[in-house]
Amino acid sequence: MAAEAAGERLDRFLAGACSDMSRSRLRQLIDEGRVTLEGVRDGTAKIGDPNHRVKPGEHYKIDVPPAAPALPIGQDIPLNVVYEDDDVIVIDKPAGLVVHPAAGNPDGTLVNALIAHCGASLKGIGGAARPGIVHRLDKDTSGLLIAVKNERAMHSLAKQFANHTIERAYHAVVWGWPRNAEGRIETQIGRNPFDRKRMGVMRQGGKDAVTRYRVIERFGEATRPLAALIECRLETGRTHQIRVHLTHLGHPLIGDPTYGRARTAPRAKTPEHEAAYKTLAEFSRQALHARLLGFQHPSLHKTLRFESVYPADMAELIEALRSL
Repeated sequence: MAAEAAGERLDRFLAGACSDMSRSRLRQLIDEGRVTLEGVRDGTAKIGDPNHRVKPGEHYKIDVPPAAPALPIGQDIPLNVVYEDDDVIVIDKPAGLVVHPAAGNPDGTLVNALIAHCGASLKGIGGAARPGIVHRLDKDTSGLLIAVKNERAMHSLAKQFANHTIERAYHAVVWGWPRNAEGRIETQIGRNPFDRKRMGVMRQGGKDAVTRYRVIERFGEATRPLAALIECRLETGRTHQIRVHLTHLGHPLIGDPTYGRARTAPRAKTPEHEAAYKTLAEFSRQALHARLLGFQHPSLHKTLRFESVYPADMAELIEALRSL
């Protein structure tokens, strides 16, 4: 490294040295641990901070991974198929499964699993990058999701989503008790200008978003409300809508790493309470489950309606709260 570059940011220095790679791509490689400092005591050292300041005499190595396929490929990933015919497939998605390939998740997604399960005919339906997908669930949201197998079904389901005639009910476990037993949250939602990974309620410039909710069950005591099980029904389908709206209401989802906030449970009075509070503290995803899905079948011309039981982690969380 030339002496005149001393003190420069690593991503800026590498961008100047590697004219065929953008600075944003180099930052991504640094974040992924693919840039190493050579010649240190242990041989090499991974540099994970794009803001790392370079020093004279240092040598850096960039490990560029092979290019990912331009289009998704089929992968043998287990699917919990609730219903399937020649037009549609309804999946009960586990938490942790990404719906479609994107930056940071090039494969191992529901789309890759659907291509393997449904065959090559699925490719291109609704777009090459997201074949068959008419709506999505966040990675760590569990529950019911529908995909389509042909253009006729795609047109029908897309129209139903656009007209808000799809029946969708989500169950969420939130901190505290909402003041009203039921209500309607209507705001504008847009991208947070200070954190592009987060959405937020906007005074102007966002998209209209409407969520109806009702309280199913309360946990704790009136003097010390702990949590509540809530059903949410969507009139619109904005990114992170339920998570943003319930946070805006003052009751973020338990376990939500993006919109939630740390809460301290009351001191345990019994060993049983201690175990329950441990379950509550260790719940590691947003407590959100797509419980119900209903739609007009594109060929059968009748309404199909499906309901999903809680996954084990959410069932355990609810039982732990009931014991308090």
